[in-house]
Amino acid sequence: MTTNTSYPLKRVDFIFLNENDWKQILSKTLKRDKQEIINCLMSSELKGRGGAGFPTGLKWKLTSDSEADEKFVICNADEGEPGTFKDREILSQVPQKVLTAMAVCAYVIGASKGFIYLRGEYKFLQHALTNAINEFEHYCEDIGFHFQTSIFMGSGAYICGEETALFDSMEGKRGEPRNKPPYPTSFGYLGKPTVVNNVETLAHAFTIFKYGAKKFRDLGVQYSRGTKLFSVSGDTPTPGIFELELGMTLQDFVEEFGDGDTKAVQVGGASGFLVPRKRFSETAIGYQGRLTGISLPTGGSMMLFNSTRSMYNVLHNYLDFFREESCGQCTPCRVGCQQLLAGIEAVKRGEKHSSYLEKLLKLSETMQLTAKCGLGQSVANSFASIVENFWEEMVF
Repeated sequence: MTTNTSYPLKRVDFIFLNENDWKQILSKTLKRDKQEIINCLMSSELKGRGGAGFPTGLKWKLTSDSEADEKFVICNADEGEPGTFKDREILSQVPQKVLTAMAVCAYVIGASKGFIYLRGEYKFLQHALTNAINEFEHYCEDIGFHFQTSIFMGSGAYICGEETALFDSMEGKRGEPRNKPPYPTSFGYLGKPTVVNNVETLAHAFTIFKYGAKKFRDLGVQYSRGTKLFSVSGDTPTPGIFELELGMTLQDFVEEFGDGDTKAVQVGGASGFLVPRKRFSETAIGYQGRLTGISLPTGGSMMLFNSTRSMYNVLHNYLDFFREESCGQCTPCRVGCQQLLAGIEAVKRGEKHSSYLEKLLKLSETMQLTAKCGLGQSVANSFASIVENFWEEMVF
């Protein structure tokens, strides 16, 4: 049975609900059969909330199937995408939910160690998070479950949000993406099978352990089950963090959070897509893909822009960010980011004809096809969506 491609905007409150029952949920879940837990996650259809949308249950299963002698669980808290600020609130307000899901994952896959890779700019969270970990580990010892969690501080590199660059960073190397395959489920941190989950993904896993797969799956739409935390910023009267069902249209979103003059929404941060006003009603937020019409996944960032904003300036800021954050490992990204930025500047100054934008669009397509990792590949998302929809603002 198929469902509608969009769902009216509905606020939900699961993630930030009081977490005083985490001990009960942990003890109860650790008594369940490992395969039953995997089946529960797969039945819930929970997908990774970092933006990629890989099925969480499948990731745990693939790692569990490995016969390696050592495995790891890593919580990716390197929240570096511009416009995203939800994970820091999860770790500030409900860290035990994340730790509970990490421990259950460790139980399922056969790991005894876990890490929270914390963004360098979030060092202010380290003390409180360490106290939460100590409390959590003491309880685990009380119930006879041995699981050690450590915090690894990043150094503020955007590229280390990519899971394989994260591994290199943790291993004391320069943070650069690795070739895939092999995938982390078979060859991850220290060459061992590793589950890497985003902070929000783990918080949703806790919700599923508490309420069951059906309650989670009943929210959202087909291919996009459950809820999502959105970091709302920009030209909005109500900035903040909101938990909403997946599958809503951008029109629904703008009617709720816009200022009455929203001309575009950047979905997914600098690496995402800019959607103009004329496409709000036909664009849904989720993982439905081409099967069900136009839909966009997002790691959570939703930036609204009204008619006072220059989209040239917005694009210039994005390209300047990517130029600085490129690790420089591959030529398409290292040189491409520089050339795109220099190119739009030349067009704006009148040194290049507006037709030069077509060449820049082709360059961005080449980067999307040839860059080694998601950073270089995603530059084309914002570049093409802004240039194609706001061509006149790139020229005049």
